[in-house]
Amino acid sequence: MIRLAVRCRPQQAEVVLAELVQLAPGGVEEESGAGWVEYAIYGAEGELPDLGDVEVAAGEGLVEVRSEQIPDDWADRWRDFHEPTSIADGRVVIRPSWRDEPAGDSIDVVIDPGQAFGTGAHPTTRMCVELLVQLADERPAAGPLLDLGTGSAVLAIVAAKLGFAPVTGVDLELPALEAARENAAANQVEVELDRLNLREEAPPAAPTVVANLTAPILRDVAARLPAGCERLICSGLLAREAEDVEAAFADAGLERRERRNSGDWSALLLERP
Repeated sequence: MIRLAVRCRPQQAEVVLAELVQLAPGGVEEESGAGWVEYAIYGAEGELPDLGDVEVAAGEGLVEVRSEQIPDDWADRWRDFHEPTSIADGRVVIRPSWRDEPAGDSIDVVIDPGQAFGTGAHPTTRMCVELLVQLADERPAAGPLLDLGTGSAVLAIVAAKLGFAPVTGVDLELPALEAARENAAANQVEVELDRLNLREEAPPAAPTVVANLTAPILRDVAARLPAGCERLICSGLLAREAEDVEAAFADAGLERRERRNSGDWSALLLERP
């Protein structure tokens, strides 16, 4: 079995992932570190796709492309790699289905790896979950919530389990919407899912919005944000991009209440005065 990996700078991660999903719709593995994001696909020798378009899309943001032979027991070792993710002092635990349920009163969210749309371990997702818990604690009757770029629906599922309702998730990618639908069913929560191009279309109105997206898409969202949005959690931001995104939402009437940082990444909690 061959592991084929593309490592790029975080600002190019979105375009690299979009290209890889077209080549390998069955699943893309994601890892990240200081100043880089790596996506990997697996296949038998001679069966893996050519990555020419991916390299072109990455441009100067490309760090490395490499392939390596992995042991025949890679599938079992891959499962061992995925540990439960504990967030907000254990209030929320995101785990693959083969790991045991968390003890105590933790909110249990089951998300199996294998799709390219997030498993909850990335710092941006963790910060969004922390801020969702904070809002839910402040507003026990949490009300409607909209998840922009829902991906695997991690944030939408967490929101539903925290008491937000109704919860809606939107995404442009059909495989993401299918993964979101399956994950919502596996977690026994109701999430309405719709296809939407956030670069070109205005999102529906909701008092609480969460958006784990890249800075360019967040700026597009800010330009079309409905007046009904009272509070917004956003991440997917490099720390150096946070002030620019904050300014874009200030033009839409939202002001920063809190900023969190984790490594190279930032998250914002914005509210309408």
